[in-house]
Amino acid sequence: MRYVADLHIHSYLSRACSRELRPEALYRWCQLKGIALLSCGDFTHPAWFSELREKLEPAESGLFQLKAELRRKMDPEVPLSCRSPVRFILGVEISCIYKKGGRVRKVHHLAFAPSFEAAGRLSVALEKIGNIRSDGRPILGLDSRRLLEIVLEAGEGCCLIPAHVWTPHFALFGSESGFDALEECFEDLSPHIFALETGLSSDPSMNWRLARHDRLTLISNSDAHSPEKLGREA
Repeated sequence: MRYVADLHIHSYLSRACSRELRPEALYRWCQLKGIALLSCGDFTHPAWFSELREKLEPAESGLFQLKAELRRKMDPEVPLSCRSPVRFILGVEISCIYKKGGRVRKVHHLAFAPSFEAAGRLSVALEKIGNIRSDGRPILGLDSRRLLEIVLEAGEGCCLIPAHVWTPHFALFGSESGFDALEECFEDLSPHIFALETGLSSDPSMNWRLARHDRLTLISNSDAHSPEKLGREA
């Protein structure tokens, strides 16, 4: 089955993001854009986590949907020709800034959890390391390998995908503060990385030129800071 997914967005609690980034608006815009699966973004922020628990309900395994009463409220704003099911997955972007190999590394990662319980465990673990309350995209002094380890320990089905991997700043392969190889970053845990996000600075055809990444799935997302930007890499 083919469908459009956008697995990298932010909420209104991330810096420089629209106040319109709420579950109801995301549901509406996903239908207008033809997006079937959306990461909720920013689940480590306590206020957003509480709002998601209040407004989402379980759907298929590991997925959620807007509660029925909220869907009924929003559906009249969507043309009949656009109406379709929308599913949410619990995701967050985490900024890791740390020293490794004699250099400062600045790398962004996407983490996903299949349940609120697992997401909560991950948030508790990360709050012991740094501040997750001031920004929907937490900035932590945390080695990427250790972050991956924490994500895996949060529960079965939790996973990590390096974000916008070729962006010069804040990326796995970034020229300014990244690494030359996946294994240099994640060491013995590298086999747990199964996908890379291309980001707005590259596209799949550029990434496919590197045979060393043939085992990895490539995903392209919007990194939306407003509802209107959802799905812009579809």
